[in-house]
Amino acid sequence: MRRLFDDELADLDSSFTEMGELVAKTIKAAVQSFIKHDRDGARGIIDNDYKINEREAALEKKTFEMIALYQPVTTDLREIVTILKAVSVLERMGDQARNIATSTIRVKGTKHILSIEKQLGEMGELVATMVSEVMSYYVKNDALGSEAIAAKNHQLSNAAALIRTEAVKGMKEDPELVDSAADYLVIAGYIKRIGDYTTDIAEWIVYKRTGKIIELNPGYNYFI
Repeated sequence: MRRLFDDELADLDSSFTEMGELVAKTIKAAVQSFIKHDRDGARGIIDNDYKINEREAALEKKTFEMIALYQPVTTDLREIVTILKAVSVLERMGDQARNIATSTIRVKGTKHILSIEKQLGEMGELVATMVSEVMSYYVKNDALGSEAIAAKNHQLSNAAALIRTEAVKGMKEDPELVDSAADYLVIAGYIKRIGDYTTDIAEWIVYKRTGKIIELNPGYNYFI
């Protein structure tokens, strides 16, 4: 029975990390579609959103089945609970990527601020890296590494605040930039939310490793 449980838990871990990498790639692609004004790419992200949702449903079903069948305790139970909680967070990250793609399709502004679009691209790269890193920390059972995610999320907050300042300045200086600048504020908000979700997963990894519930993200600072 123990061997069967270990095999199923290994499969669960593998499926969970694969979902994390899929989400990271989707986020990066969504941000790139926005800054490149690639509506076809954005439609592809929206069309494939179901893949993330299906993975979440399958993983949740598997965790419930394993809890019911094997009745795990202590560290085994914490590992399964961590996955159960974290997959829903990954799915919400996927929703934010879809929101970015939706914004790309409906964007109306004809004038753009290239410096802000460059910053948004950098934010997208950073948050996608954060998602990949937090999944690596899960695999390594690295609680200290997970806590370091909070520092990167603070960096993401600073970048979002800078974009807000520059976007508002652009609106004031040129009325034709109002639509584009408003979109920049929205996209920066979506990316920042993804960063907040990443720290949520980091908190669950700390719980998996130590059994302690901690707060790495005290209050969602959406800034808009």
